[in-house]
Amino acid sequence: MDNFLIELTEEEIKRERHKSRELRRSRWWKNRLAQGICYYCGKRFPPDELTMDHVVPVTRGGKASRNNVVPACKECNSKKKYLLPMEWEEFLSRTASSEEEKNDTKI
Repeated sequence: MDNFLIELTEEEIKRERHKSRELRRSRWWKNRLAQGICYYCGKRFPPDELTMDHVVPVTRGGKASRNNVVPACKECNSKKKYLLPMEWEEFLSRTASSEEEKNDTKI
């Protein structure tokens, strides 16, 4: 997956993080949090237990914009880290496969 690395300057990353802080204070973001649903697992959480996740991480070239940020529970956000959407899907399918294998060996 090294094909998806983008060289960013520290200044570009700082600028996007500043935009993220501004977006976090917006009415739009507060409304997203108020819905209380994690984008990744779909579970309900109190708004203060949700974090802002960049679908395409800033460090991978993502922007701090409405179409790239989603509410995520802390567990999902921690697991996703800096992964791109296709890498996240691959991670989930590997995790599901290993869980199925564990369950099959128990039988």
